[in-house]
Amino acid sequence: MPAITLGGVTLPDDLQWTDEYAWSPVARASTYSLTGSLIIEEAAKQAGRPITLGGEHVWLHLSTLTALRVLADTPGWTGILVLADERQFTVAFRENGITAEPVFFESPSGAAEDQWRVTILLQTV
Repeated sequence: MPAITLGGVTLPDDLQWTDEYAWSPVARASTYSLTGSLIIEEAAKQAGRPITLGGEHVWLHLSTLTALRVLADTPGWTGILVLADERQFTVAFRENGITAEPVFFESPSGAAEDQWRVTILLQTV
């Protein structure tokens, strides 16, 4: 299966899009008029679909995490996300961009491990 890429950074193909079905492409609002009639407004959303990539047992090396952090820390950055199934999205980071925690805080030898569990927070633009 092809790898996932984000702005040229190769990611593990087993990252999961955890909120893929928690979003609707239609914006809806309803209000009541002064006469009591229900007014419903609907329109297609143009952008802003959240794409959260993560996985309990998907680990990144520190070098990959560092490359992602460079992208996330660049103001105004947008790039192409290519998923393993070859779907492509133009995205930007949202909120904190990336959360990461080491899989192991310290190995038996006392050296920090080079494996990180991450959640990547993106949105379509």
